[in-house]
Amino acid sequence: MKVTIDNLTIDVSPGTTVLQAAGALGISIPTMCYSEGHTNHPSCMVCMVKELGSGKLIPSCAIPVHEGMLIQTHSSEIREVRREALELLLGDHLGDCEAPCRLSCPSFMNIPLMNRLIAGGHFAEALKIVKEEIALPLILGYICPAPCEKACHRKSVDEPVSICMLKRFTASDDKRRMENLLTFPEENGRKVAVIGSGPAGLSAAFYLRKMGYSVTIYERQYMPGGQLRYSIPEEKLPCWVLDTEIDGLASIGIVILTGQEIDAKRFEEEIMPGNDAVILATGNPAENPILSFSLPVDVEGKLFNHKTFATGRRGIFGCGSVIKNQQMAIRSVAQGKLAAVETDLYLTAGKQKRIRFSFHSAISHLLPGEAEEYLQESLHGNRIEPKDGWLNGFSAEEAMLEAGRCLHCDCRKPVSCKLRILSDEYHANWKRFTGPARKKLTRLIRHKLLVYEPEKCIKCGICVEITANYKEELGLTFIGRGFNVHIGVPLGNTLHDGITRSAFFCVEGCPTGALSFLDQEEGVEYRMRYRMTGNGWEKIGHF
Repeated sequence: MKVTIDNLTIDVSPGTTVLQAAGALGISIPTMCYSEGHTNHPSCMVCMVKELGSGKLIPSCAIPVHEGMLIQTHSSEIREVRREALELLLGDHLGDCEAPCRLSCPSFMNIPLMNRLIAGGHFAEALKIVKEEIALPLILGYICPAPCEKACHRKSVDEPVSICMLKRFTASDDKRRMENLLTFPEENGRKVAVIGSGPAGLSAAFYLRKMGYSVTIYERQYMPGGQLRYSIPEEKLPCWVLDTEIDGLASIGIVILTGQEIDAKRFEEEIMPGNDAVILATGNPAENPILSFSLPVDVEGKLFNHKTFATGRRGIFGCGSVIKNQQMAIRSVAQGKLAAVETDLYLTAGKQKRIRFSFHSAISHLLPGEAEEYLQESLHGNRIEPKDGWLNGFSAEEAMLEAGRCLHCDCRKPVSCKLRILSDEYHANWKRFTGPARKKLTRLIRHKLLVYEPEKCIKCGICVEITANYKEELGLTFIGRGFNVHIGVPLGNTLHDGITRSAFFCVEGCPTGALSFLDQEEGVEYRMRYRMTGNGWEKIGHF
């Protein structure tokens, strides 16, 4: 039979669903409760399309095609229906997409993952995670005012996790220095000049070098570091800390030239002709000659675009206090990375575009009893104070204990959760259908590998069918009726009793973060215990 979808006609067999026919044409329709090879339960209504003949909106995953059917899959009306379907799901959803500590960090560092790695003794791997977002963790470990700790859910139990000192710990041992664990590509032939060696300039240089650029920093003082060196007392930021961090940047190929006064003449005759791009990180503009660099201002009289950090002159960007006076070095470091990213986008014509989720659902505060749910994974007790004093920081044993206090309130599937991906794409408002009193958060962790968070479940039933297909003795099932229905193990048994051989497939099939691995590395290992055969997945190891 012939069907037409978005003005494209295709011949399909009877019984083919609209979703399958659209897929055969290469047309993507979003889904939440659909999983290929499993029974359809069209409950989420995210896959809605319009049948033009009848004018009705239909769930594409469940409706079979008929001869001459005319389908429209995208329009403002359909988009609005899908957004409302997502918002209805979000109205019953409870959880943090990102931990509040990460959201409050100006550099958006993955703090919960750093904590998990430190708690497990994986110190080098923890530093790699830190270096993804923060170029100067040793320095910031001493001077950052730690806005992340102010947002930490642990403070509702006793005291927040010592995140800043843990960050410092990852960078404090020379054996874990970045040159031993980060891979820096060969230089790509393009050059970028960074004028100024304060926190913003050093950060921009690090990430540009990490992207493959040849980077030269020009500093007018005879020692690099900018305000880090000249405005912070030794007892708060020891000089050896600053020198160690800067030596690390030099070791990866960043050229640092000091005693370099860059006036307008030298800027035009040497800096601009000799580089593919320039980043200005010169600090307070009132104290440097930037205003003489022939940079046009916009209609508001500003030199820099506040989103892209670009000037009105091609190839010139800024970061740090040159744009706006920064009170926290962490903000300058974060801006340095963003300026490097924008410079890279400019030099690659946007080919390296990076995307970050703008959608975050959040738990603003914990209700009585909810902290105990999180504490199932955490060490009890007040924060650890370093035995050798604040200036010396944590020993390895102290760091592991302190990191173990993390509540792990972040979602373990922050980039694969379909609910988040689609809510981001459709600009869903997660508060639209939330009531005045929210549900209480629960976590079920009595399993070697899995954590189940019922308040993130959309009741699609995919995991129920998976456990049945893998002939689990108990498996999972729908419990209750109506609005109170939920997924659980029959007869009040534990998660470990219900799932013994299908753990990976339940996690893979779950469209949200409701079912996830306690430890992602263990999840990958578990996955490797199976192999594909003609009859499906066959177990090749013991659970």
